[in-house]
Amino acid sequence: MKHSMSSKGWLLAFAGTVLLLVLLIMGFNFWTDPFGAFGDRFFQWWSYDETMNPRVAKLSYLEQNHEQYDSYVIGASHSSSYPTEALNTYFDAKFYNLIMYGADMKDVELTSQYVIEHYTVKNLVVSVYIHNAETYDTEANPLTYNLHYKVDGSSPLLFYAKYLLADPRIGLEKLQRSRTDPYLQQSYRVFDPETGAYDKSSRDVEPIGDLSAYLARAEYAAFTDYPTASTSIAYLEQCMESLARIKQMCQEAGVNLVVVCPPMYYAHLAQYSPQDQAAFYNALAEVTDYWDFTLSSVSYDPRYFYDTTHFRNCVGEMLLAKMFDDTSVYAPADLGRYVAQGQTPGQPQAEVPDVADYTASVPILVYHNLAETGEGSDTMSVERFTQHMAALQEAGYASVTFDDLRRYVEQGTPLPEKPVVITFDDGYESNYTLAYPILQQYNMKATFFVIGVSVGKDTYKDTGQPILPHFSLEQAQEMVASGLITIQSHGYDIHQAAGLEEGPVRQGILPLEGETEEDYIRYLRQDCQKMDELLGYTPGILAYPGGNATELSEVILSEMGIWCTLTIVEKNNTIIQGMPQSLRQLGRYYMKESITAGDLIYLLAG
Repeated sequence: MKHSMSSKGWLLAFAGTVLLLVLLIMGFNFWTDPFGAFGDRFFQWWSYDETMNPRVAKLSYLEQNHEQYDSYVIGASHSSSYPTEALNTYFDAKFYNLIMYGADMKDVELTSQYVIEHYTVKNLVVSVYIHNAETYDTEANPLTYNLHYKVDGSSPLLFYAKYLLADPRIGLEKLQRSRTDPYLQQSYRVFDPETGAYDKSSRDVEPIGDLSAYLARAEYAAFTDYPTASTSIAYLEQCMESLARIKQMCQEAGVNLVVVCPPMYYAHLAQYSPQDQAAFYNALAEVTDYWDFTLSSVSYDPRYFYDTTHFRNCVGEMLLAKMFDDTSVYAPADLGRYVAQGQTPGQPQAEVPDVADYTASVPILVYHNLAETGEGSDTMSVERFTQHMAALQEAGYASVTFDDLRRYVEQGTPLPEKPVVITFDDGYESNYTLAYPILQQYNMKATFFVIGVSVGKDTYKDTGQPILPHFSLEQAQEMVASGLITIQSHGYDIHQAAGLEEGPVRQGILPLEGETEEDYIRYLRQDCQKMDELLGYTPGILAYPGGNATELSEVILSEMGIWCTLTIVEKNNTIIQGMPQSLRQLGRYYMKESITAGDLIYLLAG
């Protein structure tokens, strides 16, 4: 009898232990909520949750915040590249992006139905491409690819049980990462929770002008050996039936439906037979009007893509401008066609472009100090500088400004046949007394990059040690008034000198040893703010002291309004229309006394 009671007690203890363990797991999963299934009540780390499952987490986010939005973008992950700010401007709306990994048209239909029935919806932009006809109503992973039960009508009990009883290591990983999460976008949090779009803060400031260097990077290697496997569109009928139901829902609810076929890399489109391509676009035109951006000159240059299936946000800017006939934004002439319902558009067609039609080769020269006699690497003689300017003029080079480069990129404004950019670093007084008159003589434009703390000074910051004199703000204003000179940033106090600093010396813009990321970011922002206050405007260009640049510095500077950065890497620069990234980390040829006028022209000729 005692033995029987002992066994019963052991079983009860075991069952109680198991129950307690299950309850602990459920409580832990509810607390950490890595998929956002329960509204992430404790962390509110939506960028993480949406990365784990955008279908579920975005719906949970909208349940709390849908009053902030009145329009939605929906589709697979390529849909992220329609920039939210541009959408809001063109549509006069407040957009949220409901992109989902590998979304098929069943996902799109059910999600569209839910937001239309439960939220205020003025506009619905549905991004559809031929891939949508490959699969239908599939679920690759029950935790990361499933829809919210409110959207697909499944059992709420089973839905929540699945996440409550998930492997607790998933929640533990979220907890650990929340404690060490750095500033830059990470693979475990790829979304901007306020817009629902991918966080492209790092990808949109990467230097991409040099095509060879671009393709040599691991993340773009696929463009050099693109897979050639053929793909079929087995679910074309189901895809179009879902789209037809979305259109009917929008008509009944008074929602403006816009259907867009996004740009595709030409080699990716080529995986589909010409017959399948024609069948897809013809079937789409039977259902609705749509904008087709599938194939154009953009499709043939990998620099317009983040990867082999996702076009860049800057391309999204172009296609929205094309849709709204905004000629102030550059877009290639062959980008986009509007297809009216009932037409038979057939297979998309485009000619392979000449790269020279949308790119420009632009050399940039960097000078420093001028004197009657040249010495060292940073001081050039007046005579040599005069020879340089005369040689440039005689060889037909036209000096252009960085604003000219920006207009070329953003608006497609042509550059002269042989452009050159002239720059001076540090802001020495000789730039005003010696270089400026020569520039005037030859009608050459130049940009002077000043060190904020040294403007108008002949001593080093607080130490009082003598330095070469630097021109003043008054002298800068006089030069700017001529229309030839632009004043930009060499950092307010990031150009520090060993032997003159009282404390540790910063190596250009790089962090100090032991400096925390938080302190470093604060320093960068404050340095930019101080330069803004000094100049009375926000400089859009920064020349990195020593040429040092990092991914973090590029992101922070971009946030502070810097749209162009310069290094001291000696190279020519390829500037690309429609691609602001091609204005980042530009190279410059370092000008010294030893470089003759003939050497200069030979250098620029390549």
